[in-house]
Amino acid sequence: MLKSPLMATRRPPESESTECNAPSIEAAFQAAPSEMVAEILDGELHLSPRPARPHTNAASSLGALLTMPFRFGRGGPGGWVILYEPELHLGPRPDKLVPDLAGWRRERLPDAIGGEDTPAHYDLAPDWVCEVLSERTRRIDKGQKMRIYAREGVRYVWQVDPLARTLDIFRLDGSHWILVGSLAGEERVRAEPFEAIELELALVWSR
Repeated sequence: MLKSPLMATRRPPESESTECNAPSIEAAFQAAPSEMVAEILDGELHLSPRPARPHTNAASSLGALLTMPFRFGRGGPGGWVILYEPELHLGPRPDKLVPDLAGWRRERLPDAIGGEDTPAHYDLAPDWVCEVLSERTRRIDKGQKMRIYAREGVRYVWQVDPLARTLDIFRLDGSHWILVGSLAGEERVRAEPFEAIELELALVWSR
């Protein structure tokens, strides 16, 4: 796997604003049409169209490849909860994010469902997230969302580009992101934090 000391996105200063989201922003978030993905980042509402087919295909394939060995322990060690498009509420405002995939180590999230009164969203930061890049979301996926994930201590972020057929793997190192792997095409790799199995990238892009 390619190793690189590249610094990707710095964690924001501790003095970051903690004021709540404006009521009008929260109202617009709740009123967002179902065919759009609504997120609140740094107090601003972002609406994105539902993913195109290459995006959906890559996210679904990658989720399937990771879920059996890491959630259910079939052909792998288990020990994870992996969810598709969970709504995350992180930080005091809160920021509201919808990654394509997110994973928590089982000891941190022993119950992914909860009781009848449990909200639909999750306010526990994941240990790993995956963002599938598109032209409409690339800027916020690589900018604001990376800063928020760093602030909340998400340990790993994967960025998948289904058209370029690339996977970039970032690890949080203190106050900044380090690119620890840049993979492409049909490579077979062991990728952090799921290096217990060999991942066939060709299957992520398969039709």
